[in-house]
Amino acid sequence: MRGVGRPRVPVEVQREFWVLRRRGMGVEDAAVVVGVSAQTGWRWVKDRGGVLPDVDAGARTRVLTFGEREEIAVLHAQRIGVREIARRIGRSPSTVSRELRRLPPTAQDRASGKQGYRASVAQAHADARARRPKPAKLATNLRLRTEVQTRLRQNQSPEQISARLRIEFPNEPEMWVSSETIYQALYVQSRGALKKELIKHLRTGRSVRKTRGQGQQRRSRIPDMVNISERPAEVADRAVPGHWEGDLILGSTESASAIGTLVERSTRFTMLLHLPGDHTAATVSQAMLAKIPELPELMWRSLTWDQGSEMARHKAITQATGLAIYFCDPHSPWQRGTNENTNGLLRQYFPKGTDLSFYGPGYLDKVAAELNARPRKTLNWRTPAEVMNTLLSGPNNQPVATTG
Repeated sequence: MRGVGRPRVPVEVQREFWVLRRRGMGVEDAAVVVGVSAQTGWRWVKDRGGVLPDVDAGARTRVLTFGEREEIAVLHAQRIGVREIARRIGRSPSTVSRELRRLPPTAQDRASGKQGYRASVAQAHADARARRPKPAKLATNLRLRTEVQTRLRQNQSPEQISARLRIEFPNEPEMWVSSETIYQALYVQSRGALKKELIKHLRTGRSVRKTRGQGQQRRSRIPDMVNISERPAEVADRAVPGHWEGDLILGSTESASAIGTLVERSTRFTMLLHLPGDHTAATVSQAMLAKIPELPELMWRSLTWDQGSEMARHKAITQATGLAIYFCDPHSPWQRGTNENTNGLLRQYFPKGTDLSFYGPGYLDKVAAELNARPRKTLNWRTPAEVMNTLLSGPNNQPVATTG
């Protein structure tokens, strides 16, 4: 007999709630639509750490029945092919093939000439696989958990960790883990195999996963600027290295501090500009003229910036270095999307509202080096530093330069 307490909400209602959430509806509105209280909706979100589950989770309509497994066993024993078995039971050939591979014949079966598949054994295995909750992979594999925790402390993202583990342990599937499994181990209470304090090493550092919007910032126009429409076509396809994107990340309003960011489009290589005291056009141009010589001249073909007054001395930079500077259209951050993405990554080190003048040039170089040592999906999981060093390698395959 069921005990007295909170009535259980049907799984169909919860599934509809998450469908509405995936469509962008707010928690309280979605709760009202499915007929539960806002408090219940927020409890579901909290219990899952903000992780939206697969809305089809729990639906087992494609699972083989015991009767189908018996028919597979009989037909297989008669040495009927997989495709014919699938046709007779109305299933996909891949479903039948996968089912038979799960229970290969034993040595005794092979010796006696038997096929080896038994419906009762197969059903028992299926029931064991279907039991919930399953033990979390990161909770049961200490070696894998230690590896993931170490990489999280190095500020690598779950997606980067997942990809690199497959590269570094190609013959050890037990050392593979999906990025979603890592996120759930951090955020979902029932899957919490990782230490919660590791969340601070993620890009956002949030205690609950959620989407984020991007604001736009009004910038003043500057004289004699060259519009991005005049930029060479070769910049767009990233085939030719040496084309950069730049911007500022701003500190607290009281400090009026900032850090300049430069990102090379083809390698995603990042350099940071130390701007002591202010971020006026004079300070920014001086910082750029000091940073540009750290890489060979061939790596400085163009720079794309937004229409910020800090680049008012762009003509002086061009005259001194030969670097062509182009300016984005107003309110068009996607025109330098690589830099926007990098600035988001840098907020992990330099949170909004902090006094950025506190950080010296040595620390900025350290942060840039760490960012350049992170594997990137867009680079086939190579690091920006590796790709840059390849480009800068001399005739003896020795790096010409290795900078921040």
